[in-house]
Order: sequence, then C-alpha cells, then structure tokens
Amino acid sequence: MAELEPRNFLQPCLLLLLREQPDHGYELAARLRPMHDGDGDAGGVYRALRGLEKRGLVRSEWESSEVGPARRIYHITSEGLACLDAQARGLLHVDEALHVFLERYAKVTGTAGLPSPAEAVPMLGGQHAVTANGRPGQR
Repeated sequence: MAELEPRNFLQPCLLLLLREQPDHGYELAARLRPMHDGDGDAGGVYRALRGLEKRGLVRSEWESSEVGPARRIYHITSEGLACLDAQARGLLHVDEALHVFLERYAKVTGTAGLPSPAEAVPMLGGQHAVTANGRPGQR
C-alpha cells in the first residue's frame, strides 16, 4: 500500500494520462490537477517523468514546433501499461479498504459523510484530524 500513498500517487496518474494520449510535460501538469492534489509543482511532474523514463515505463522524444522551441513529448511504453494495470489493481484494493473505513466511521459518528477539508483539524506533519462531531476541535 505504501507505493499507492498520496505522495506516490503522481506516477500512476501520469501513466494514466499518457495512456489516454502522449503529451508534453506542461500539458500533463495541467491535465493532472483534477486527479492529483499536488501543489501545482511542474518541477515535480518533470522529475516523476524522468524517473518513469529511467524505469522504462515511459519514453520521450523531441518534437519540433513552428511556434517556439522543440519540446519533449512523452509516451507510455508496454512496460508502463503493465505497471499501470498493476497499480490500478492495487488502487482497487485501497478503494475497498477506504470504503470499509468510511462506512465504519459513519456508523460511529452517526454521519452520512465526512466533514469538508475546511472543517478538519490540523495535526503534526500537515495532516488533518476531525473531532467526533466533524468539527474542528482541541487536540
């Protein structure tokens, strides 16, 4: 499950986007926003792409442009497709575990859902906790 933690979720997201269509790093960063709760760090996207390329999961090539400098376009490889399939299976397992957790949480708290992120209580390490009533509280 560690490889699917939020900090590692960038790689499967990028592989999925590249399965949808080959693209440039900047466009991948823009397409990534609805799926990944990153801080908009394009540098992180490029670092992840280089790591994926070193592992043989993506390949890149330079594409010339009539309106600017050449840009690198990224493509998923057959190894990348296999890795994406394995990661999607892992995410299904995580999804099932999260649903069990959320159902039990709803039973214990008597709520139909979780509080919004604005109602979360900050914890150490930048994470958040919520009070039993779903409202910010004392730690």
